[in-house]
Amino acid sequence: MSEIENINLPGDLKKLNIKEKEELSADIRKEILNVVANNGGHLASNLGVVELTIALHSVFNAPKDKILWDVGHQTYVHKILTGRKDKMNSLRKKNGIAGFPKREESEYDTFNTGHSSTSISAAIGMARARDIKKENYQIVAVIGDGALTGGMALEALNDGGSSKTNFIIILNDNEMSISKNVGGISNFLSKIRSKRFYKKSNNVIKKCVSKIPWLGNKIIKLVQDLKYSIKKIFISNMFFEDMGYTYLGPVDGHNIEKLENILKIAKNIDGPKLIHVITKKGKGYEPAEKNPDKFHSTGPFDLETGESKKAKSKDYSKVFGDKLVSLAEKNKKIVAITASMKDGTGLKDFAEKFTDRFFDVGIAEGHAIGMAAGMATNGIIPVVPIYASFYQRGYDQVIHDVCMQNLHVVLCSDRAGIVGADGETHQGILDLSFFNIVPNLVIMAPKNFNELEDMLEFAIDYDGPIYIRYPRGGEENIKIDKEEKIKLGKAEKLADGKDYTIIALGKMVQRAYEISNILKKEGIEAGVINARFLKPLDEENIVKWIGTSKVITIEDNIVKDGLGSTVLEVLKKYNKTNELRMLGYPDEFIKQGTVDEIEKEYKLDIESILDMIRKWSNYE
Repeated sequence: MSEIENINLPGDLKKLNIKEKEELSADIRKEILNVVANNGGHLASNLGVVELTIALHSVFNAPKDKILWDVGHQTYVHKILTGRKDKMNSLRKKNGIAGFPKREESEYDTFNTGHSSTSISAAIGMARARDIKKENYQIVAVIGDGALTGGMALEALNDGGSSKTNFIIILNDNEMSISKNVGGISNFLSKIRSKRFYKKSNNVIKKCVSKIPWLGNKIIKLVQDLKYSIKKIFISNMFFEDMGYTYLGPVDGHNIEKLENILKIAKNIDGPKLIHVITKKGKGYEPAEKNPDKFHSTGPFDLETGESKKAKSKDYSKVFGDKLVSLAEKNKKIVAITASMKDGTGLKDFAEKFTDRFFDVGIAEGHAIGMAAGMATNGIIPVVPIYASFYQRGYDQVIHDVCMQNLHVVLCSDRAGIVGADGETHQGILDLSFFNIVPNLVIMAPKNFNELEDMLEFAIDYDGPIYIRYPRGGEENIKIDKEEKIKLGKAEKLADGKDYTIIALGKMVQRAYEISNILKKEGIEAGVINARFLKPLDEENIVKWIGTSKVITIEDNIVKDGLGSTVLEVLKKYNKTNELRMLGYPDEFIKQGTVDEIEKEYKLDIESILDMIRKWSNYE
C-alpha cells in the first residue's frame, strides 16, 4: 500500500518517519502528474514544493497555525494533505476544487490568492490581528523568488522587518517564476546560493543548535549572532538581516529532515524570520525539469512524452507577437515590455530579434507601465502586453503616469474576458469597465485576427494612450467578408436588420454575425454593428444605424460600465426609446469552468442568445 493512502489530514503526517515521508513525496508527485496530465493546470511549481509542503504540515499545526501561499498555483500538494485528496480529479473543473487556495473551500486555505506578491502583506495583517486579540499561533507566508520582485512584496518586507511581529517567511527560491527571473533580487539570491563556505558554516551552526535545544533561547540567540557575523564576512549585502529579519538558510528544499529542523528552529525565535529554501521547479518529472516555463501552466498532456494532447493552433497572442515583430522591423522606436510573461503574451520572437528593445521587468506590472510612460516622454513607442486581470495591478500607473500626461503608450490586454479553469482571480471581465472611466484612453477590441493586426498598426500610429484587449486562444472561425479600415472612434456595420440590431465588441462580434445569419433564415432581420471602439464610441452612426429596432449589446465583460451601459447612456443622450437588452456578465466574480460552460451558464452562447431573441419576438 502506498503512503498517500494513509494521509487524509496534516495530523497523519506526524505519525510518519522521514523515510515514509520521502515515499509519500514520490506518491504525491505521481498523483499530481496524473491529475494535471488529465485536467491541465500548474505542474512545475507543484512538483517543486512537495517536500516543503510536507515539512510545513509536519512541523506546524494547521489550521490553527496559518500557512499562506503566494500566487497560490503551487497548492496542489497542500490540498492533497488537507482533506481533498479524493477530490483532485475535479481540480479546476466546474463545481470542482479550485486550482488556487479558496477560503470557502477549506479551513486550511487561510487566504485567497491568484496574483503574486500578496502573501507577506496578508501574513503581517494576520499576525497583528492575532497579537491584538492576544492569541497564540504561528503564521507562515510562502513566497517565490519571482514574486519577491513585486512592489507589494517589497513594501511588506520593509514593514514586517521593522515590526518585531512574530511571523515566518519561507522564500521558495527556484530561480524561475513564469519566465526566468530577472533583476537585482534574482542576482542577489544567486550570490547567496553561490557562497559555498557560507552554506557549510551555516549547516554547522544549525547542527549545533539542533543538538542543544534544551539550553534555551539565550544559546539560540548567541548562535544566531554568530551566524550573522559569518554572513557579514562572506555576504556583503545582508539585505534581509539589515531589514530586521532573522535569516536562516539556504536549505535544500527537497530534504525533508533538513527542512523540518530549520522550521523547528524558526518556531523558537521571536520576531520576523525568513527561511531561504532552494527548490527545483518540475522536480521528479524530467520534461518539466528541463522546460519549467512550458509546464508552468499546461493543458492536458501525454505523461510519457510530455507533449500536449491538443495540437497548438494559431491564437491571439501569436498573432499579436508576429505583427509586433513586423512593425518593429520598420519602426525602430517600438519597444516591448513584459512583466515576466514573455512567452504567454507572444513576445518570444520579439525578444530574440530585438534584444536591445525588449525589457522583462519581472513580476512588476505597475513598474512596467510606469517605465513605459518614462520611455514615451522621450519619443519611444512602448508596447506593453499584460493579462487583463493583471492590469488591475497597474491601474494607478495607467491613470497617473500614462493617461494624465496623454502619453503614447500601447497597452495590450491578453486573456481578456473569460479564461476558464483558473477561476475568479484570472477572469478578465472587469477591464472594460475600470478603464472606460479613464480620461484620454482609447479602448479597442478586435473581432478577429485580421482586425487585431490592423488595430495594433493603428495604435502604433496613434499619438496618445491606447488600450487593445483580446481573448485567450483563437477566433471563432466565422467568416466575415467585410473589413473596413480602422478610423478613430468609428464602428463598422456588418449586417442590416429592421427588427433587431446587435451591437457587439471583440470576440462577441463573430458570434453576433452568426446569430444574425441564423435569424435571417427564420425571417427575423437582425443587424450587426461591430463597435470596434468602446471609447470613443461611434455614437452618431450607432444612433443612425439602429433606427427603431430593438437593440441587443453583447460583451465579454461585466455589463456595468461596459458596452451595454455605454450604449444605454447614448440612447438616453439622443432621446432614443429603443428597447434595449444588455448581455454580458453580472456584477460578480466568476468561478472556474471551461469557457463554453461559463458562457452557457450566463446565457452568452449562441443558442441561449437565439432563444432569448426568439422569445422576445414571440412576445410581441
